[in-house]
Amino acid sequence: MPITIEAKLRAWIALAVFLLAIALLIFVPAGTMRYWQAWLYLGIYGTASALTTRYLVKHDPELLRRRMRGGPTAEKRPAQRWIMFFVSIGFVGLLVVPALDHRFGWSSVPVAIVIAGDLLVAVGMYWISRVYRENTFTSATIEVAENQRVISTGPYAIVRHPMYASALLYLVGTPLALGSWWGLVALAVMIPFLLWRLFDEEQLLVATLPGYADYQRKVRRRLIPFVW
Repeated sequence: MPITIEAKLRAWIALAVFLLAIALLIFVPAGTMRYWQAWLYLGIYGTASALTTRYLVKHDPELLRRRMRGGPTAEKRPAQRWIMFFVSIGFVGLLVVPALDHRFGWSSVPVAIVIAGDLLVAVGMYWISRVYRENTFTSATIEVAENQRVISTGPYAIVRHPMYASALLYLVGTPLALGSWWGLVALAVMIPFLLWRLFDEEQLLVATLPGYADYQRKVRRRLIPFVW
């Protein structure tokens, strides 16, 4: 179904509001706008998000609609609501803790590590866009859509959960790009909930998506190529 002008406008407004929220979560705790690491991070993250939104608006509006229905309240199962609640708190921590770190000077991260963090963010966002192109059923909630089928090509031929793998890259990169070692603590808090979400999703897919069990046997690695 073609996307309407109103839906396009909602998508771009939602992105602008989300990026503004990220900026506030960084600059308000930092207590300053003189934070070059944050500006560089926002430039990379914002550009990648805008390019992805542009692609979805033009080529896969149905996926865009599914991606806009995310968050704890959008989940249908209680366990996933709790998982997404804590993941959301962890994501806020990934931004706020580095901002406080910058304000109070808790850690000193070399410029080379900051740039490496930005590269992780860029690469992670790129692979997320590749996942979207490969799998139109990449919902923001854990569900099996009508007519959904198993995808085993592209990134899905390497690991079973390329979305999680790609997201992990930019999640690791975020506190480093913002110049903080302490921000990695927030990531450590998030990891168990992300793994819980991954295992719970696999159980649902095995039970409800025909062919997924065979796909599991074909692609052995869940998250990290050649490792796990």
